[in-house]
This record gives sequence, structure tokens and C-alpha cells, in this order.
Amino acid sequence: MKTYSPKASDIKREWHLIDATNKVLGKLATQVANLLMGKHKPTFSRHLDMGDYVVVINAEKVRVTGNKAEQKFYYRHSGYPGGFKSISLEEMLKTHPTRVIEHAVRGMLPQNRLRARMMKHLRVYVGDAHPHQSQTKGASLG
Repeated sequence: MKTYSPKASDIKREWHLIDATNKVLGKLATQVANLLMGKHKPTFSRHLDMGDYVVVINAEKVRVTGNKAEQKFYYRHSGYPGGFKSISLEEMLKTHPTRVIEHAVRGMLPQNRLRARMMKHLRVYVGDAHPHQSQTKGASLG
């Protein structure tokens, strides 16, 4: 018996709509990362981008447990001396709520060349409105 290896023509992509209202950030990111990788499919193969498209709505309504809103920080550096910046999760949710979900999902994807390709299949929106109504018709993991 030969081992089955999927080809690019065997990959069937679906669209999933996820409502982030009152969902815990980490559990939501895990669910999204599994859909982006394609781990829910029986033909999952680690070396191929087999994942589906995921649309996340209501990004501003995601919640976190404990004191993470005040104690969790996102850091970046401009590359110049004194260019270290930090922003709390609470402030990030007010200014750029989509980045919070994208950052959490990116951390749960494999750190290789496929991560950038998988991240292109993720769409995060503030509020209920999104331009993918026809693709996500009937598909909801709310």
C-alpha cells in the first residue's frame, strides 16, 4: 500500500466565517490557525498550504482573561537608538483591533515559508460588515 501524498490539484479551499464576539483571544486564534493550516482536513499534509480562507468579524469584541488587557504589551523597535516602543493590549484593541487577532494567529502558525502564504488567507474586520458575503454564504463557525 502506498502513502497518499496530496497534489496541488487535490486542494479544495472553503470559506469560514467566525464571529469573535465574546470569544477568548487565544482560543479564537487556535481555531483560526487550525483552519488556515488545514488540520481539520483528512488529507492534511504539513509541507503544503492546504488551509481554507477564514473571515473574522467583530474583532473589537474579542475578550481576554485575567489582567491581560493591562499587563500584556506589544513591542516593536524602529531600528534607531531609542526607537523602542510598547503598547498595551487594551490600547491596541481601541486603536487597531484587527492587529490583535492577526498577531495571535501569526504566532500559532508554523515559523516557515508557508506562514506568509497562510496569513494571506486570513481576513479580519471590525464590525459585522465584510466584502466576502458571497463566498461565506451559509458557512459560519460563530
